[in-house]
Amino acid sequence: MPQQKDIVKIAIQMPGAYPQLIQLDQKKPLTAVIKEVCDKWSLSDPENHALQYADGVQTYITESNRLDIKNGSILRLTKAPGRSAEDLYKGIQSSDAGVRCDSLKELASFSTDITFAQEFISRDGHSLLVKIVEDASEAPLIMTHTLTAFMELMDHGIVSWDNLSSVFITKIASFVNMKVLDASIQQVSLAILESMVLSSNSLFNQVKLEITLERLISHLQVTNQQLQTKAMALLMALLQAGGEAERQELFEYLDKKHLRQYIYKNIIHSSSSVGDEMTHYLYVLQTLRLNLLEHRMRTPLDSYSQDQREMLHGLRQAAFEMESESNLSSERRRSLCAKEFKKLGFSNNSNPGQDLSRCPPGLLALDTMAYFSSRYPDAYSRFVLENSSREDKHECPFARSSIQLTLILCEILRIGEPPSETGSDYHPIFFAQDRLLEELFCICIQLVNKTWKEMRATQEDFDKVMQVVREQITRTLSSKPTSLELFKNKVNALNYSEILKLRQTERLHQEETLAPPVLELKERLKPELLELIRQQRLNRLCHGTLFRKISSRRRQDKLWYCRLSPNHKVLHYGDVEEDAETPSIEALQEKIPVADIKNVLTGRDCPHMKENKGKQTKEVLDLAFSIMYDVEEYSLNFIASSRTDFCLWTDGLSVLLGKEMSSESMRSELDILLSMEIKLRLLDLENVPIPDMAPPIPKPPSNFNFCYDFSQAEQ
Repeated sequence: MPQQKDIVKIAIQMPGAYPQLIQLDQKKPLTAVIKEVCDKWSLSDPENHALQYADGVQTYITESNRLDIKNGSILRLTKAPGRSAEDLYKGIQSSDAGVRCDSLKELASFSTDITFAQEFISRDGHSLLVKIVEDASEAPLIMTHTLTAFMELMDHGIVSWDNLSSVFITKIASFVNMKVLDASIQQVSLAILESMVLSSNSLFNQVKLEITLERLISHLQVTNQQLQTKAMALLMALLQAGGEAERQELFEYLDKKHLRQYIYKNIIHSSSSVGDEMTHYLYVLQTLRLNLLEHRMRTPLDSYSQDQREMLHGLRQAAFEMESESNLSSERRRSLCAKEFKKLGFSNNSNPGQDLSRCPPGLLALDTMAYFSSRYPDAYSRFVLENSSREDKHECPFARSSIQLTLILCEILRIGEPPSETGSDYHPIFFAQDRLLEELFCICIQLVNKTWKEMRATQEDFDKVMQVVREQITRTLSSKPTSLELFKNKVNALNYSEILKLRQTERLHQEETLAPPVLELKERLKPELLELIRQQRLNRLCHGTLFRKISSRRRQDKLWYCRLSPNHKVLHYGDVEEDAETPSIEALQEKIPVADIKNVLTGRDCPHMKENKGKQTKEVLDLAFSIMYDVEEYSLNFIASSRTDFCLWTDGLSVLLGKEMSSESMRSELDILLSMEIKLRLLDLENVPIPDMAPPIPKPPSNFNFCYDFSQAEQ
């Protein structure tokens, strides 16, 4: 007698027959279950039949995945995967082009299932597809289906990419290199080449030799966004797979072709919206390009390097009128150099190279100072001479400020950090400017001097000034300026007084020191407001969210959607297409009863984070969470697209489990709601008539000789 937990109640369909409602015994062999179903429909060949899900992703049921079947699942009796594989294997060899086309189209659809893929590959079917590609004699539609089926089969990892022939690789590359070819063929070909590049170093080298970079870049200049995105994906794969020297060489070529400027003008600036995938690739391109500066950032100044010594002395010579040093004694020359290096703001004026021994920023600080002195000599001289001639202890040290500012810019731009698999935070200004770091430095070093004077700072205030400058830069970049001029205007408008106002406003939201009666009112209001936040979280879960599956080889076309049923009893989820509208609950075939959820894990505790231990960035870890269900043997793994979605989902799941919400978003929203509610409750409205119409605007005052000095109030 089977135990109740081993029984699953399901429905089984077959075209032309009434559905069977059965109690599936999970302990009974699957072959026996299929035989019983066939017997009820008087089918004599159960060995040629199999079960698969009727809706959603129509996966075949096997002994290895049968435990995933839930109560209420709808299955379909269909041809066994081996029989389907055999039929399609014959169909794609038919002499009739129509039969070949239909068979390959069906093969592309079936190949997403790993059980079918194993059967088809066991018949050496993938080799047949390779031969079709190598012969290249089929019509464009048939070739598209062939390449799509091949890509789906290879994506299961059953066959190694290294087994492919050079003839096949050359043929796929030729599809990309052709000037006139069906866009669908080129899209799949680009995806195949991307997977090759990411799979092994030898294939990377072969693809690099075969692909014509000029043609690859030309695919970025088309109006077809899907083709554009696939081309960008391959370009990013080539950049990531290569070594530092190869990456440097490729970027030099791309810079000659003005790729970044083209992207800025035709993708970022002219497009109303940039897709998620393209946004990610723009972020990767920015990260890899800026990371070319990492070597200089991590290299200290070498006092024995003639070039580096000349760069250092060049700063001194560009700032001060030079008297002839050839007639000076060595002691007098050293004394003069030390004096001028001190005026430049070096801490160790007798050996200024010591100031550049800290890594980061290392030699990058010397590079930025040298760039500023040569690119903007007037601004450089004005900065140095203005501060070196001051006698009131309020001089701003150029060299010390430059070294710290370079470090701040490296941290803000994340130079040296590898690109994240889910990163999307790119700066449009990067694509509008060739030397972003150096140009930002030139603007921001003058901002340091301006802020220093606004704060009336001395040497003791150095760290405080640099903290304000970091905040000015961060706040300005967060507004996504699209040009250097726009950045310069915004960052200079955000002066010290504005920073103080912003800080004061933010502090008001965090004010905790309230009078006892107000604290009591706050505690009384909390339950009501928390319930409001709970309802908002549940409503958000009912609306649902789109999540992205993370794959080490292929990132695109892997999206799924999850939403809560209106009665808050079931989570529905399933795969969706990139451009699909918000799916209905009926379209999401997979489901988890809320009653079966045992726990919610986050970060490093998630099963999918443990599997890739040491490979995930902090950004990914901060967005990962998992639902554990059915005695904690199974998990549904998520990676949110943003911290906001992470907080909404973890809070909502906590509400469903009867636990307290704990996210930073909840705390922030509660503080805002409490602040608003308390201010409304404390308004003295007794005996105050509230007019139906707005009061008239009063006359202007007789003079405007009044102002409020925020800086004095702060002091």
